[in-house]
Amino acid sequence: MSRPELTAPPQLFYNDSEARKYTSSSRVIEIQDQLTERAVELLNFPRDDIPRLLLDVGCGSGLSGDRLTELGHEWIGIDISASMLEVARDRRVESGLVQFDMGHGCPFRRGIFDGCISISAIQWLCNADNSLHEPRTRLRCFFTNLYSCLKSGARAVLQFYPNSAKQAEMITTAALRVGFSGGLVVDYPNSTRAKKYFLVLTSGPVDTETVAQNTLLREKVCGLKFSSRNNQSSQKDHSAFSGSSGIPNACHSEDKRKKWILKKKLQARMRGKETATDSKYSGRKRKDRL
Repeated sequence: MSRPELTAPPQLFYNDSEARKYTSSSRVIEIQDQLTERAVELLNFPRDDIPRLLLDVGCGSGLSGDRLTELGHEWIGIDISASMLEVARDRRVESGLVQFDMGHGCPFRRGIFDGCISISAIQWLCNADNSLHEPRTRLRCFFTNLYSCLKSGARAVLQFYPNSAKQAEMITTAALRVGFSGGLVVDYPNSTRAKKYFLVLTSGPVDTETVAQNTLLREKVCGLKFSSRNNQSSQKDHSAFSGSSGIPNACHSEDKRKKWILKKKLQARMRGKETATDSKYSGRKRKDRL
């Protein structure tokens, strides 16, 4: 059976008959419930029983949204398929529904969502349905606008089915380049049929603490390793000033330079770039040569 995204654009593939068949399938409903629960688990909200406002990207007929409602959250869904959204309205889904192409971004103001989920949707961005669609441009537009509409520190959990390791890398790299931190979580990595990919992203500035908490980037996907190497060498705590003169000493200058270099290398790794391994020589000034 061919993949749906290789058959036709989503607004054409999910016509009236396909949308109703999809929504009435007990197997689809069960899978959507399981994936939505897992996505909310990865959002890692505090257990304080406070409802959050979530964005559901590629909400379809609202199956994932139904589970969000059952879990006590408010949500707004976007989808490009008018037929899917019509089925959702017929089912009287208790949420706001917006028809919109996620390849054009997210049509919401800055910093309003506490989190975002997406179930089996973002792989559609990797297909060029016409001459104006360029996958990398659409991915960049989507992640840039998603980053903008999330609150600082909010998470996005995007479950998808990559066609290949190269496609998984392209999607992950596009997200990291706009400022997200995070990486891939692979459930059941040794199973062919049960394997599930979740791109877990956090908005806000990248820092060492965030990277330390994200062991996600060490997942090995289809032979492709997404890694976040944080092998910073131990650093001594140098005093900022020498004596009472108020003049910064040389140790402080070298320490500051080393921290800056390590920070830049860390940011490069978060974007998927290869960098030299950190060592005691990182950031050390070279001796002058004659």
